Amino acid sequence: MLVKTYSASVFGVEAIPITVEVNASRGFKFFMVGLPDNAVKESQHRVESAIMNTGYKRPGKRLVINLAPADIRKEGSSFDLPIAIGILAASGQISSEIIDLYMIAGELSLDGEIRPIKGALPIAIKAREMNYKGLILPKDNATEAAVVNNLDILGVNTLKEVADFLDFGADIKVVDVDTREEFSKNINTFSSDFSDVKGQQNVKRALEISAAGGHNIIMIGPPGGGKTMLAKRLPSVLPPLSLQEALETTKIHSVAGKVDKNTSLITQRPFRSPHHTISDVALIGGGTFPQPGEVSLAHNGVLFLDELPEFKRAVLEVLRQPLEDRNITISRAKFTVDFPAGCMLVASMNPCPCGYYNHPTKECVCGHGMVQRYLNRISGPLLDRIDIHVEVVPVEFTELSSTTKTEPSSEVRKRVIEARKIQHNRFISNDDIHSNAQMTPRLLREFCNISEEGNAMLKNAMEKMNLSARAYDRILKVSRTIADLSNSDCIESEHLAEAIQYRSLDKDSWGT
Repeated sequence: MLVKTYSASVFGVEAIPITVEVNASRGFKFFMVGLPDNAVKESQHRVESAIMNTGYKRPGKRLVINLAPADIRKEGSSFDLPIAIGILAASGQISSEIIDLYMIAGELSLDGEIRPIKGALPIAIKAREMNYKGLILPKDNATEAAVVNNLDILGVNTLKEVADFLDFGADIKVVDVDTREEFSKNINTFSSDFSDVKGQQNVKRALEISAAGGHNIIMIGPPGGGKTMLAKRLPSVLPPLSLQEALETTKIHSVAGKVDKNTSLITQRPFRSPHHTISDVALIGGGTFPQPGEVSLAHNGVLFLDELPEFKRAVLEVLRQPLEDRNITISRAKFTVDFPAGCMLVASMNPCPCGYYNHPTKECVCGHGMVQRYLNRISGPLLDRIDIHVEVVPVEFTELSSTTKTEPSSEVRKRVIEARKIQHNRFISNDDIHSNAQMTPRLLREFCNISEEGNAMLKNAMEKMNLSARAYDRILKVSRTIADLSNSDCIESEHLAEAIQYRSLDKDSWGT
């Protein structure tokens, strides 16, 4: 007897429908075809044990299981449950009448319990696209998948539950989540705030500009100056995620298996801070079966690289293309996978190996040329892609001990949101452009007109600081954001002057 069950395989951040065909005939062998990987091949032993420990019989027949389409490599353990249901139906132990109404996914333990899987959200989206009545999956993944409406999400704990439901309609409660309520519940809740930081007004201003325009930023200063503390508070001043951005972000984290079982939707912008020992594959994504890396996990949020020069040179160089294109394409011999990478890069570094170059009170002990060699660990092309360079100086004792309240993140966030609204209206006819940092050369010419006085100032800065054409574009983008924060239609000279000062590492005098 031939029975078909339906599942899906995650490929990149999308799901591909997979048909699990189970044929039971005379004989005793077990065959699995359709390009399964080792985890799928090993499902035979998990499935057989789960079936017997659930009270059913392992059919004494020749079983052929085909995972179609047969030319796509199948990976992971999520096919255990559809294979087990297919075997039970093909051997006549349960009814197969309503199996084709549901997509099924789940890993089985030897005692028949169902364990969570990766990629529940993309699978649920695909099930709705293909007009299935519902999706049967592990209970731990049900809340995550339930953000997809017009689809019955059935969270189950055991193989027995699924078999009874398909056989004689045993009750399984449909998991229901109010997506908009879930989305709005924690959207404005943050554990840290800008008001926690004493002093550093110039750095806070630079971070506000960075947040308002989506600009990459690097902070340079001695240890203990507050660089990491400030970076961790940046998400609190970024605009809230839109519902579409929240779904995109949750989908990526779902594929990576990083969505908490009690969470249905990621409602705050992600903040990823990998250690400097990270490999290039872990940062950018990849592997035999490509998985999203830290850059993609930070999509719609912040990627924070602390102690930037300590990262391996090869690791930093792979960031060049994603920072420009906001997308990562991972190619293999037989396929290509795209991962979104629309994140803000926030980096920090000490100015030299000892950390005290340009310190107002402590003497730098680095030898001649060491400061420049330390900076040279970061390539010029990568620095060019960072819009804002800001120097962090130590906070004076009077500021540290002051009891005066500083401006909270909520106030800064209001200004950032207003600036983003201006940009939204500016780029409303450009679907792929959402902030000033994403402007193309054509849009720069259209929206970044400057006066003759400003042009002369920029020409002087370009010549004195020996800036590249890319740095020129960055200055224009940052000055456009500064003008937006001032609610100014035109880029004035003071806006340009402030943008030029945020190119500290381009100065010929740095490190000499």
